[in-house]
Amino acid sequence: MPSLKSLILHSDPEVRAAIRKSLRGVDLVRVLGETVRADEALELHKAVGYGIIFLGFDFTEGISGAELAQALGGSKHKPGLIFIAADETRAYEAFELGALDYLIWPPEKERMDKTLERIARFKSHFREIPAPSDWKESGTGVETGEETLQLSLGEDEQDRFLSALKNAWDFSQTRQPEIEKLPVNQDGSMMLIPYTQIIFVEAYEDYSYVHTANQKFLTSHRLKNLEERLGPHRFFRVHRKYLVNLEMVTEIASLPGSNFMLRTAGRTRIELPISRRRISKLKQILGM
Repeated sequence: MPSLKSLILHSDPEVRAAIRKSLRGVDLVRVLGETVRADEALELHKAVGYGIIFLGFDFTEGISGAELAQALGGSKHKPGLIFIAADETRAYEAFELGALDYLIWPPEKERMDKTLERIARFKSHFREIPAPSDWKESGTGVETGEETLQLSLGEDEQDRFLSALKNAWDFSQTRQPEIEKLPVNQDGSMMLIPYTQIIFVEAYEDYSYVHTANQKFLTSHRLKNLEERLGPHRFFRVHRKYLVNLEMVTEIASLPGSNFMLRTAGRTRIELPISRRRISKLKQILGM
Protein backbone atom coordinates (compact mmCIF):
# COMPACT_ATOMS: atom_id res chain seq x y z
CA MET A 1 0.00 0.00 0.00
CA PRO A 2 1.40 3.46 -0.87
CA SER A 3 2.29 5.99 1.81
CA LEU A 4 -0.43 8.23 3.21
CA LYS A 5 -0.26 11.71 1.71
CA SER A 6 0.26 14.15 4.57
CA LEU A 7 -0.11 17.88 5.19
CA ILE A 8 1.54 19.96 7.91
CA LEU A 9 -0.62 22.85 9.11
CA HIS A 10 1.06 24.98 11.77
CA SER A 11 1.94 28.64 12.27
CA ASP A 12 5.43 27.96 13.69
CA PRO A 13 8.05 27.19 11.00
CA GLU A 14 10.27 25.44 13.56
CA VAL A 15 7.45 23.04 14.45
CA ARG A 16 6.78 22.36 10.77
CA ALA A 17 10.46 21.65 10.16
CA ALA A 18 10.63 19.37 13.22
CA ILE A 19 7.59 17.37 12.05
CA ARG A 20 9.16 16.94 8.63
CA LYS A 21 12.40 15.77 10.22
CA SER A 22 10.61 13.28 12.49
CA LEU A 23 8.84 11.77 9.46
CA ARG A 24 11.96 11.51 7.31
CA GLY A 25 12.54 7.89 6.35
CA VAL A 26 9.07 6.81 7.60
CA ASP A 27 7.35 4.78 4.87
CA LEU A 28 3.89 5.23 6.41
CA VAL A 29 3.52 8.85 5.36
CA ARG A 30 4.69 11.16 2.59
CA VAL A 31 4.58 14.90 3.32
CA LEU A 32 3.03 16.68 0.34
CA GLY A 33 2.57 20.19 1.59
CA GLU A 34 2.73 22.80 4.34
CA THR A 35 0.48 25.74 5.09
CA VAL A 36 -0.15 28.27 7.85
CA ARG A 37 -3.88 28.74 7.07
CA ALA A 38 -6.62 26.22 7.87
CA ASP A 39 -8.91 27.50 5.11
CA GLU A 40 -6.10 26.91 2.60
CA ALA A 41 -5.73 23.41 4.06
CA LEU A 42 -9.37 22.75 3.12
CA GLU A 43 -8.65 23.68 -0.48
CA LEU A 44 -5.45 21.64 -0.55
CA HIS A 45 -7.25 18.61 0.89
CA LYS A 46 -9.88 18.83 -1.82
CA ALA A 47 -7.13 18.93 -4.45
CA VAL A 48 -4.77 16.33 -3.00
CA GLY A 49 -6.90 14.12 -0.76
CA TYR A 50 -4.68 13.85 2.31
CA GLY A 51 -4.65 10.82 4.55
CA ILE A 52 -3.00 12.54 7.51
CA ILE A 53 -3.00 16.19 8.62
CA PHE A 54 -0.75 17.43 11.42
CA LEU A 55 -2.31 20.65 12.69
CA GLY A 56 -2.31 23.28 15.41
CA PHE A 57 -5.37 24.92 16.93
CA ASP A 58 -4.99 28.66 16.41
CA PHE A 59 -3.98 30.80 13.43
CA THR A 60 -3.71 34.54 12.97
CA GLU A 61 -5.96 34.52 9.87
CA GLY A 62 -8.89 32.48 8.60
CA ILE A 63 -10.56 29.61 10.40
CA SER A 64 -9.12 27.72 13.37
CA GLY A 65 -7.83 24.16 13.48
CA ALA A 66 -10.96 23.17 15.41
CA GLU A 67 -13.18 24.64 12.68
CA LEU A 68 -11.20 22.72 10.08
CA ALA A 69 -11.80 19.50 12.02
CA GLN A 70 -15.53 20.32 12.19
CA ALA A 71 -15.66 20.90 8.45
CA LEU A 72 -13.90 17.61 7.74
CA GLY A 73 -16.03 15.74 10.28
CA GLY A 74 -18.78 14.82 7.84
CA SER A 75 -16.56 14.03 4.86
CA LYS A 76 -16.60 10.53 3.41
CA HIS A 77 -12.82 10.18 3.38
CA LYS A 78 -11.94 12.04 6.56
CA PRO A 79 -8.16 12.23 7.06
CA GLY A 80 -6.51 11.30 10.31
CA LEU A 81 -6.01 14.50 12.33
CA ILE A 82 -3.05 14.77 14.67
CA PHE A 83 -3.28 17.91 16.78
CA ILE A 84 -0.11 19.65 17.97
CA ALA A 85 -0.29 21.65 21.23
CA ALA A 86 1.96 23.10 23.91
CA ASP A 87 0.15 21.35 26.78
CA GLU A 88 -2.72 18.96 27.53
CA THR A 89 -5.45 21.58 28.08
CA ARG A 90 -7.14 21.02 24.70
CA ALA A 91 -6.75 17.26 24.48
CA TYR A 92 -10.40 16.57 25.35
CA GLU A 93 -11.53 19.02 22.69
CA ALA A 94 -9.26 17.40 20.09
CA PHE A 95 -10.59 13.90 20.69
CA GLU A 96 -14.17 15.20 20.73
CA LEU A 97 -13.39 16.50 17.24
CA GLY A 98 -12.36 13.00 16.20
CA ALA A 99 -8.57 13.42 16.41
CA LEU A 100 -6.41 10.42 15.64
CA ASP A 101 -3.84 11.65 18.15
CA TYR A 102 -2.85 14.64 20.30
CA LEU A 103 0.84 15.49 20.62
CA ILE A 104 2.29 17.80 23.27
CA TRP A 105 5.13 19.44 21.42
CA PRO A 106 7.96 18.59 21.36
CA PRO A 107 7.27 14.90 22.04
CA GLU A 108 9.77 12.31 23.22
CA LYS A 109 10.84 9.75 20.61
CA GLU A 110 8.85 7.02 22.36
CA ARG A 111 5.72 9.18 22.19
CA MET A 112 6.25 9.88 18.50
CA ASP A 113 6.59 6.14 17.92
CA LYS A 114 3.12 5.68 19.44
CA THR A 115 1.77 8.25 17.01
CA LEU A 116 3.27 6.31 14.13
CA GLU A 117 1.63 3.14 15.45
CA ARG A 118 -1.74 4.89 15.44
CA ILE A 119 -1.11 6.08 11.89
CA ALA A 120 -0.30 2.50 10.86
CA ARG A 121 -3.61 1.23 12.29
CA PHE A 122 -5.46 4.10 10.63
CA LYS A 123 -3.77 3.39 7.29
CA SER A 124 -5.02 -0.21 7.27
CA HIS A 125 -8.62 0.92 6.73
CA PHE A 126 -8.22 4.34 5.13
CA ARG A 127 -9.07 4.79 1.47
CA GLU A 128 -7.53 7.90 -0.03
CA ILE A 129 -9.49 10.23 -2.29
CA PRO A 130 -8.19 10.30 -5.86
CA ALA A 131 -6.94 13.79 -6.67
CA PRO A 132 -9.13 15.61 -9.22
CA SER A 133 -7.31 16.49 -12.43
CA ASP A 134 -9.10 19.78 -13.05
CA TRP A 135 -8.81 21.42 -9.60
CA LYS A 136 -8.24 25.15 -9.60
CA GLU A 137 -7.57 27.45 -6.68
CA SER A 138 -10.69 29.28 -5.54
CA GLY A 139 -11.55 32.09 -3.12
CA THR A 140 -11.91 31.74 0.60
CA GLY A 141 -15.48 33.03 0.92
CA VAL A 142 -16.84 35.95 2.87
CA GLU A 143 -14.45 37.55 5.33
CA THR A 144 -15.38 38.77 8.74
CA GLY A 145 -16.21 42.44 9.30
CA GLU A 146 -18.91 44.67 7.89
CA GLU A 147 -19.50 44.49 4.17
CA THR A 148 -22.25 44.40 1.61
CA LEU A 149 -22.79 41.72 -1.00
CA GLN A 150 -24.55 42.93 -4.13
CA LEU A 151 -26.19 40.02 -5.95
CA SER A 152 -27.99 40.10 -9.26
CA LEU A 153 -31.37 38.46 -9.84
CA GLY A 154 -32.51 37.14 -13.21
CA GLU A 155 -35.99 37.89 -14.56
CA ASP A 156 -37.50 34.55 -13.51
CA GLU A 157 -35.62 34.65 -10.20
CA GLN A 158 -37.22 37.99 -9.32
CA ASP A 159 -40.71 36.55 -9.67
CA ARG A 160 -39.86 33.56 -7.50
CA PHE A 161 -38.19 35.81 -4.97
CA LEU A 162 -41.19 38.15 -4.70
CA SER A 163 -43.49 35.18 -4.27
CA ALA A 164 -41.27 33.78 -1.52
CA LEU A 165 -41.06 37.21 0.13
CA LYS A 166 -44.84 37.51 0.11
CA ASN A 167 -45.18 34.14 1.86
CA ALA A 168 -42.50 35.08 4.38
CA TRP A 169 -44.19 38.37 5.29
CA ASP A 170 -47.76 37.06 5.31
CA PHE A 171 -48.41 37.07 9.03
CA SER A 172 -52.01 35.89 8.52
CA GLN A 173 -50.67 32.42 7.85
CA THR A 174 -50.73 29.91 10.68
CA ARG A 175 -47.18 29.35 11.86
CA GLN A 176 -45.70 26.50 13.78
CA PRO A 177 -43.82 27.37 16.99
CA GLU A 178 -40.25 28.35 16.14
CA ILE A 179 -38.42 25.46 17.77
CA GLU A 180 -36.37 24.42 14.76
CA LYS A 181 -32.62 24.63 15.29
CA LEU A 182 -29.53 23.80 13.27
CA PRO A 183 -26.81 21.79 15.06
CA VAL A 184 -23.32 23.24 14.53
CA ASN A 185 -20.03 22.14 16.06
CA GLN A 186 -18.06 24.95 17.69
CA ASP A 187 -14.83 24.45 19.64
CA GLY A 188 -15.71 20.86 20.45
CA SER A 189 -19.25 21.65 21.58
CA MET A 190 -22.52 21.15 19.75
CA MET A 191 -24.41 24.42 19.39
CA LEU A 192 -28.06 24.61 18.34
CA ILE A 193 -28.73 27.74 16.30
CA PRO A 194 -32.42 28.68 15.96
CA TYR A 195 -33.42 29.11 12.34
CA THR A 196 -34.74 32.56 13.26
CA GLN A 197 -31.19 33.70 14.16
CA ILE A 198 -29.68 32.64 10.84
CA ILE A 199 -29.40 35.58 8.43
CA PHE A 200 -27.90 33.76 5.49
CA VAL A 201 -25.88 30.72 4.51
CA GLU A 202 -22.89 30.93 2.20
CA ALA A 203 -21.49 28.03 0.17
CA TYR A 204 -17.78 27.41 0.64
CA GLU A 205 -16.24 24.54 -1.34
CA ASP A 206 -18.09 21.40 -0.14
CA TYR A 207 -18.97 23.13 3.13
CA SER A 208 -21.05 26.12 4.24
CA TYR A 209 -20.75 29.14 6.48
CA VAL A 210 -23.85 29.85 8.59
CA HIS A 211 -24.04 33.59 9.35
CA THR A 212 -25.86 35.02 12.35
CA ALA A 213 -25.90 38.70 13.38
CA ASN A 214 -22.47 38.58 15.04
CA GLN A 215 -20.84 35.28 14.11
CA LYS A 216 -20.34 32.79 11.35
CA PHE A 217 -19.94 29.04 11.77
CA LEU A 218 -18.24 26.66 9.37
CA THR A 219 -20.32 23.50 8.90
CA SER A 220 -19.91 20.27 6.95
CA HIS A 221 -23.38 20.75 5.44
CA ARG A 222 -23.55 21.52 1.73
CA LEU A 223 -25.68 24.46 0.65
CA LYS A 224 -28.02 22.21 -1.35
CA ASN A 225 -28.79 20.15 1.77
CA LEU A 226 -29.39 23.26 3.86
CA GLU A 227 -31.66 24.66 1.16
CA GLU A 228 -33.83 21.54 1.41
CA ARG A 229 -33.85 21.78 5.20
CA LEU A 230 -34.40 25.52 5.57
CA GLY A 231 -36.52 26.19 2.48
CA PRO A 232 -39.84 25.48 4.25
CA HIS A 233 -38.83 28.01 6.94
CA ARG A 234 -38.81 31.07 4.66
CA PHE A 235 -35.28 30.76 3.36
CA PHE A 236 -34.71 31.52 -0.32
CA ARG A 237 -31.80 30.65 -2.64
CA VAL A 238 -30.99 34.07 -4.12
CA HIS A 239 -27.74 32.95 -5.74
CA ARG A 240 -25.86 29.73 -6.35
CA LYS A 241 -23.72 30.61 -3.30
CA TYR A 242 -26.26 32.23 -0.97
CA LEU A 243 -29.36 31.13 0.93
CA VAL A 244 -31.15 34.05 2.66
CA ASN A 245 -33.62 34.15 5.55
CA LEU A 246 -36.35 36.40 4.11
CA GLU A 247 -37.60 37.28 7.58
CA MET A 248 -34.24 39.01 8.10
CA VAL A 249 -34.94 41.60 5.37
CA THR A 250 -34.72 44.83 7.37
CA GLU A 251 -34.55 47.69 4.87
CA ILE A 252 -36.07 48.75 1.54
CA ALA A 253 -33.84 51.32 -0.18
CA SER A 254 -34.83 53.48 -3.14
CA LEU A 255 -32.13 53.74 -5.81
CA PRO A 256 -31.65 55.86 -8.94
CA GLY A 257 -33.72 54.73 -11.93
CA SER A 258 -36.79 53.89 -9.80
CA ASN A 259 -35.15 50.69 -8.58
CA PHE A 260 -35.42 49.29 -5.07
CA MET A 261 -32.83 47.42 -3.04
CA LEU A 262 -33.76 44.99 -0.28
CA ARG A 263 -31.16 44.67 2.49
CA THR A 264 -30.68 42.00 5.13
CA ALA A 265 -29.54 42.38 8.74
CA GLY A 266 -26.18 41.52 10.25
CA ARG A 267 -22.53 42.49 9.85
CA THR A 268 -22.58 41.29 6.25
CA ARG A 269 -25.55 42.69 4.36
CA ILE A 270 -26.95 41.25 1.15
CA GLU A 271 -28.48 43.64 -1.37
CA LEU A 272 -30.95 42.28 -3.92
CA PRO A 273 -32.09 44.57 -6.76
CA ILE A 274 -35.72 44.64 -7.90
CA SER A 275 -36.45 45.98 -11.40
CA ARG A 276 -38.98 48.72 -12.21
CA ARG A 277 -41.30 46.15 -13.79
CA ARG A 278 -41.78 44.49 -10.40
CA ILE A 279 -41.85 47.52 -8.10
CA SER A 280 -45.65 47.63 -7.98
CA LYS A 281 -45.76 44.00 -6.86
CA LEU A 282 -43.09 44.69 -4.25
CA LYS A 283 -45.06 47.68 -2.91
CA GLN A 284 -48.19 45.54 -2.71
CA ILE A 285 -46.36 42.89 -0.72
CA LEU A 286 -44.98 45.49 1.69
CA GLY A 287 -48.22 47.46 1.98
CA MET A 288 -46.60 50.64 0.65
